[in-house]
Amino acid sequence: MPYDLSERLVIGLASSALFDLAESDQVFREQGEAIYRTYQRDNEDVPLEVGVAFPFIKRLLSLNDLSPDNPPIEVMLLSRNDPETGLRVMKSIEHHGLGITRAIFLQGRYPHRFIPALNISLFLSANKQDVDQAILAGHPAGQVLSSGDFDLTDEEELRIAFDFDGVLVTDESETIYQQQGIEAFREYERTNAQVPAESGLLADFLRKLARIQALEKRCEEQTHGRYHPKVRVSIVTARNAPAHERVIHTMRSWGVTVNEAYFLGGVAKEHVLGIIKPHIFFDDQASHLSATSDILPSVHVPFGQLNQGTKTQV
Repeated sequence: MPYDLSERLVIGLASSALFDLAESDQVFREQGEAIYRTYQRDNEDVPLEVGVAFPFIKRLLSLNDLSPDNPPIEVMLLSRNDPETGLRVMKSIEHHGLGITRAIFLQGRYPHRFIPALNISLFLSANKQDVDQAILAGHPAGQVLSSGDFDLTDEEELRIAFDFDGVLVTDESETIYQQQGIEAFREYERTNAQVPAESGLLADFLRKLARIQALEKRCEEQTHGRYHPKVRVSIVTARNAPAHERVIHTMRSWGVTVNEAYFLGGVAKEHVLGIIKPHIFFDDQASHLSATSDILPSVHVPFGQLNQGTKTQV
């Protein structure tokens, strides 16, 4: 019987997001494919060091303990390696105890073609070109940025933070700001305060996280509080009053209640994010991420006009 992915939260993952590939990538760039192939074979049993998305993925997969017979989460490797050179990645996954058993090896071809077929709600890669191609095709994807600071503790809580415009919803309102200015934006948001914004690329990811939170809540009730929910979701946005109201009505229309919301009105996001310390943060604005990636795992979602050389989002 075919394995059903339709009800699961499926993450597509490049090895560059999960592990630190700096050394092997340098071999490939400087010495070519033949030497790279030999290098990977010679180091096949040497586990790769963990990368930026590793803490997020490890904690996410631990949630499958909620329902071992029908796990709510599936993580699939989508690799540009061929099967032979990718063997080191699979052995590293096993070494680090990650529950990732499904993989696709593409020998240099773009992985985004498989995102709809595999019901993937989020594709993560450190390869900008792969992410750009996925976004151009309308698929949910983000580029994992280099970071010198990520949480490798045994803490069980999983904290996920999102920007709003251009990430969870489209850049409709942002476009008004860019073309007509802040006052036109505020008036548009005041008029449409109770009209849900159009879903963006990562909306399905958030909705499926909400399902997992509901599963956690049931487990908490069934165990009379012995189980403590792990997933905590935040929205961190440059919106403020009166534009905050539309965020709340949009979440309500999706049947989603986030744990925290920060309406910062232009206050630098890294100040707040440095306190809540998410294990991963998604934003479409590179200028925000240049600061956050220094202190926590950050993902660029290169969607919309903002990523076509237009001015700063609201």
